[in-house]
Amino acid sequence: MSEKEKFIEMVEKKNSDQPEFIQCVREIVESVWDVYTGSEKLKKARILERIVEPERIIIFRVSWQDDAGDVHVNRGYRVQFNNAIGPYKGGLRFHPSVNLGLLKFLAFEQIFKNSLTTLPMGGAKGGSDFDPKGKSDNEVMRFCHAFMSELYRHIGPNTDVPAGDIGVGAREIGYMFGKYKKIKNDFTGVLTGKGATWGGSLIRPEAIGYGLVYFLQDMLELAGKDLKDKIVAISGAGNVAQYAAEKVIQLGGKVIMLCDSDSTVIDESGLDSEKLEHVMHIKNVKRGRIKEYADKYPAVCVTGKNVWEVISEKNIKVDIALPCATQNELNGENAKALIKNGCFCVAAGANMPLTPDAVALLRENKILYGPGKAANAGGVATSGLEMTQNSMRFNWTREEVDAKLKEIMKSIHAQCVKYGSGGGYVDYVKGANIAGFMKVANAMLEQGVC
Repeated sequence: MSEKEKFIEMVEKKNSDQPEFIQCVREIVESVWDVYTGSEKLKKARILERIVEPERIIIFRVSWQDDAGDVHVNRGYRVQFNNAIGPYKGGLRFHPSVNLGLLKFLAFEQIFKNSLTTLPMGGAKGGSDFDPKGKSDNEVMRFCHAFMSELYRHIGPNTDVPAGDIGVGAREIGYMFGKYKKIKNDFTGVLTGKGATWGGSLIRPEAIGYGLVYFLQDMLELAGKDLKDKIVAISGAGNVAQYAAEKVIQLGGKVIMLCDSDSTVIDESGLDSEKLEHVMHIKNVKRGRIKEYADKYPAVCVTGKNVWEVISEKNIKVDIALPCATQNELNGENAKALIKNGCFCVAAGANMPLTPDAVALLRENKILYGPGKAANAGGVATSGLEMTQNSMRFNWTREEVDAKLKEIMKSIHAQCVKYGSGGGYVDYVKGANIAGFMKVANAMLEQGVC
């Protein structure tokens, strides 16, 4: 067994019940191993051994009452993984699937994503197994207040600045910020994703989706292509998918598919701004299901399957795939179908949305693939810009924030190209992993053993 495999086996033994975390560690280690073992300084300081261990894990009970007065108990988490280059930064996720292994994977991924943004932010993630779906506003408020009653001890503008994630939007951020402000008697930039009138940044809701498409544009431009008239499939129907679709439409692409956890809709004529506005009304206002789209517009609705499963079964032609839903949503069989049906580019709007075998197939077939830590870094980048604005007590205009977001995505793309180019192909996975790792590793080295 090679030293690399021995290292991965050691991580697997220590974290045997955390498959997503092990998957993420394996990808990073395989990308950076030669760089790491080629540096005596990094090896002597055991940088890789240290970087795969979280600096701190906080687990706590969250007790709250529903509208009927019944008491419920959930579990809250914050994984503060690495702060070598700045305060811990990463979202809070409220979803029944939340557990420690999932959050360790997301926090570990966040280290390198934040590093790529060029902004001074460490990596963290947190959340709870609480499900906001079907809850009243008052129930969500009570939960958020209870959650923050413990979390406030561990965060701060120069310590750890959480943001939103799945199940945590403007409503939840508002409730948590209100509780933090009350407890601490301090109005400060402790959370990002705040309302625009009380410390939030313009473009923040759009940032992941817009940033994803800006990164996609850079990939296509380097390959001598553009978005004009390209057929695009997007998984998800939430914030990321909505704004990725909006930007693709603006740039002349043809979005034909969206999905949620219930079903997939196919509109072969393509979405336009009016149709997308209806999707946003269904998902953001009514909090309904994407299948309702087919009640108003001509579309095929497939229940119980995601976009990639539908493409596989129906052999739908797609030029570009944007997985924007959740981890491991696109598997090897789906990747084979995409390649067979003409897909030449995949960019991840979600965190680690492809299984390892799907990633391997794309790389083997020289398909352009932008991994999540690079392609969807626009969200945390704009969160970093919100932190900067809070520190200055100042707000940039929409155009200024958008320009800074574009510049950051260009910088991320350039880093990936620098470390991932070879043989006439840019391996964005390798490039993103090495670029993100080297910045953090060197910072750890310079700060000593701590």
